[in-house]
Amino acid sequence: MKLWAGRFQKETDTLVNDFNSSIGFDARMYKEDIAGSIAHAAMLGKTGIIEEHEAEKIIEGLQAILADIKAGQVEFSLENEDIHMNIETMLTQRIGDTGKRLHTARSRNDQVAVDFRLFVKKEIPVIIKQVMGLEEVLIKKAEANLDTVMPGYTHLQRAQPTTFAHYMMAYANMFRRDITRLEDCLERMDECPLGAGALATSTYPVDRFQTAQALGFKKPTDNSMDSVSDRDFAIEFLSACSILMMHLSRFSEEIILWCSWEFKYVDLDDAYSTGSSIMPQKKNPDVAELVRGKTGRVYGSLITLLTLMKGLPLAYNKDMQEDKEPVFDAIDTVELCVPVFSAMLDTLTIKTGNMRAAASGGFINATDCADYLVKKGMPFREAYMIVGKLVNFCIKSGETLDTLPLKDFKAVSAIFDADVYQALELGTCVNGRKVYGGPAKESVLQQIASIKEFLEERK
Repeated sequence: MKLWAGRFQKETDTLVNDFNSSIGFDARMYKEDIAGSIAHAAMLGKTGIIEEHEAEKIIEGLQAILADIKAGQVEFSLENEDIHMNIETMLTQRIGDTGKRLHTARSRNDQVAVDFRLFVKKEIPVIIKQVMGLEEVLIKKAEANLDTVMPGYTHLQRAQPTTFAHYMMAYANMFRRDITRLEDCLERMDECPLGAGALATSTYPVDRFQTAQALGFKKPTDNSMDSVSDRDFAIEFLSACSILMMHLSRFSEEIILWCSWEFKYVDLDDAYSTGSSIMPQKKNPDVAELVRGKTGRVYGSLITLLTLMKGLPLAYNKDMQEDKEPVFDAIDTVELCVPVFSAMLDTLTIKTGNMRAAASGGFINATDCADYLVKKGMPFREAYMIVGKLVNFCIKSGETLDTLPLKDFKAVSAIFDADVYQALELGTCVNGRKVYGGPAKESVLQQIASIKEFLEERK
């Protein structure tokens, strides 16, 4: 018989029972459910709502169930719908009627709310640690490539010279923000909904501060209706995960381009590539492609939960049973993607010569040529027009700004002199950009130091 069966005259139809059941996915919250029940039982005993010896018996029974689940000796029942009712039924079977006292002053509504928060609260530090590991790889790659000149792009067209180190630090800053977003989410969700009951707390003198402290929350939630109907924390978490995956996907796209023969800026390690079943020459960037593809999966989880919640009146509605699977799937996806991406990045080979050769083409030092004229007194717009004419001349004559004879420079402006070649040298172009945040070596070293400090504060 179901724990809630008193009101009903018929057994639940088998089809409805299967449809209604969530044990197939919420069983993974068994640790959180038992932790919440232990905290609740201890509070019931301390406040005198049940006898102390009853609370102790309940806690011992729950601890034994936890040990048996961990040992693989428990089979959950579809008949008992969810993890909450499965554990409570087991408890009553093991310790008798005392087990029926556990649910005093509690509803499955606040029970599932606290389980879900505890689960997400546990997983956020796992993801943060993984992203910090990725940051370490980015630092390593940056420090090894401070002088590796490459083209920077806008519109996927070669634009201005930069370095591979500067490029890596761009992503390092994105992932730093991802970490802080997850930290912010963790801070906001650090409130305990246990004790809210179905929606309006209880007539029993429950101590919500005790249970919140016992479960490691900063404080209880402030409003009982909000406590059981809030899934903001899960939506915010999925939003942070989606942004993280977006950054991974952008980075994956770059690596996919860079390892193609059209770019050949990097070589992927054989251990992080696959081949073709028909084309023996192929070396495919499947890790990067799968990360890019799995990003849509995490986006889907966010949209699922936003859509699920958008029309729900307060307080709890059964629709909210559908909140867990998208969150679980997003967690599994992110925790799968970040480590394998980090390992792929750590093992790739940088083709410094190819990057330098690409940087030598495409007139990416054209801005520096204009700046050369400006520094000698010419207005920027006039300098801009002159360099545009030079580029057009170079294209027609098969030259670059680096190889163009000085007489051709002087033909468009007498200001040009032999020192123009030093000004247009790629190393000069990069290291002259010493502005805070720029690609000059000293600036990139500051960026690396900043990320290192950020990580050190979290160790």
